Amino acid sequence: MNSVNQPMTEPSATNGDASAPVTHQTQFQYQSQLQSGNLDKTQSISADEIALYDRQIRLWGVKAQERLRTANVLLITMRALANEIAKNLVLAGIGSLTVQDSQVVVDDDLGAQFFISEQDIGKNRAESAAPQIRRLNPRVSLRIDTEDIAMKQPEYYAPYDMIIATDLDLATLSTINASCRLCNRPFYASGTHGFYGYIFADLISHDYVIEREKSNRPTALTAETLTRSIVATSTKKRNGKVIEMVTKREIYSPMVLANTSPLPTDQLNSRRRKLQVSPLLTCMRALWEFHSISSAMPTHRHADLELFTTLATEKHKELQLPSETLRSDFLRSFLQNIGSELAPVTAFLGGQLAQDVINVLGQREQPIQNFLLFNGEESKGPVYALHPVFPPLDSTLHPPIAAPVAGILIA
Repeated sequence: MNSVNQPMTEPSATNGDASAPVTHQTQFQYQSQLQSGNLDKTQSISADEIALYDRQIRLWGVKAQERLRTANVLLITMRALANEIAKNLVLAGIGSLTVQDSQVVVDDDLGAQFFISEQDIGKNRAESAAPQIRRLNPRVSLRIDTEDIAMKQPEYYAPYDMIIATDLDLATLSTINASCRLCNRPFYASGTHGFYGYIFADLISHDYVIEREKSNRPTALTAETLTRSIVATSTKKRNGKVIEMVTKREIYSPMVLANTSPLPTDQLNSRRRKLQVSPLLTCMRALWEFHSISSAMPTHRHADLELFTTLATEKHKELQLPSETLRSDFLRSFLQNIGSELAPVTAFLGGQLAQDVINVLGQREQPIQNFLLFNGEESKGPVYALHPVFPPLDSTLHPPIAAPVAGILIA
């Protein structure tokens, strides 16, 4: 798994100097698309923006950059992970960012967060981070919301093109996810605990385009997996070659269902693959269950450790995973990391999530489907497609079918 592309850590190939000359290649690319009618002239990107974002335009194209510059993103909870996400999205040139956080800066926030300082202790986290975020890219419109996210109604999310919620409990994340589905808005959830973290994506139904050299065999409009299908194809000429543009569609499930869904059948049917499943999946489910029972995170009290161990064992069995993969040393390490923030882990996950958001907004490359788990101790980040299983009408003749629920609104 690769980390985010380099251009997101610098606004341009010219050290962010908007007055620097526009490269001939990028300018020609832009003019060609404008003349061909592929760009909206009323929303066309300016010459100094081409210079500012030159390197990333080379990577994902002017059309994708146009979509970015009009995107309105909501980022919830401004801790270390959100710091990284905000940095990457702002440097990439999104149109507007709203940072939502009702909490104040405390001593523990100073360890891995780079938008705040000791002078901000006692002040609102989002308001404290705002000046530093604005300095990264003054072109991005920045808004701050300090109200409690739990008080927001579903219509609050409607104006946004993308909603990203970080470091929240499962109940709050599920409520936000349900509201996003009511408004038909893509949703990401993410969080970290020391060396460990996750990214969850519910894009409901998302189309994206893959470009490849056209082969002699026609591309069939058909399902590739239970969640992905080819819905359209077209061609264009580039450098004397015929390029095929394949539009694919991914279907997603809400977080509340993904959290109780089994592993894909191909993994459950292979003991070798089950042995490779990260116990972090078990521990995340156990942690969310613990919080729903206790309304708090586990402490080092014996009762908490006993309850968490019991829940983890139950979740591991539910996932049909071998008992030997849930080791006591991993449980101990996970519990010791709960609530902490490590800069390298938040940097990786924040960069990975921001890159996926950029790809989704630009409608390019396959997005995360749908649960990424990161173990910083092993530097591994497997992705699991977790979707509910629905039995067929005649379950005696056919096995159960795993299926996403893009059209279902979970309230």
